[in-house]
Amino acid sequence: MIAKLKQFLNTLQESADPQQQAHNLNLAAACMLLEVVYADENLDEAEAGLLPQLLAQNLDIGADDAEALIRQAKRDHHNATSLFQFTSLINDNFSLAQKQQLVLSMWRLAYADGKLCRYEDQIIRRCADLLYLKHSELIQLRNRAIESTAHTPK
Repeated sequence: MIAKLKQFLNTLQESADPQQQAHNLNLAAACMLLEVVYADENLDEAEAGLLPQLLAQNLDIGADDAEALIRQAKRDHHNATSLFQFTSLINDNFSLAQKQQLVLSMWRLAYADGKLCRYEDQIIRRCADLLYLKHSELIQLRNRAIESTAHTPK
């Protein structure tokens, strides 16, 4: 079953033009960030405000493109069957530094409302595992997010 899913994703990647591939990759990253936002079943204003900023920063896109990506990711999020479909695309195309930046953004979103929900923690840990990040990297990224959140005025 996993082999068939991977084959399907590879077919999508190979058949798409480079612009479509970049969009699919950006959409996968947006969906992963949305997983964190939806984990605690509460879309906080701080999270809603931070999400477009993080997307624009991580994906090097404009604010309007980030908002459009969020709208599409919200629609596609409901059709997702697992995190694997997003993380496999990210693994195939992101460098280690880009993966770390994405996970850092996930932590920043989780701490945006001032508290970490256990479901947010679980999602981020599962994503980091699927992105083949070491546990020590995960902890360092979490600590960086906590530090940056502590210095951000609310």
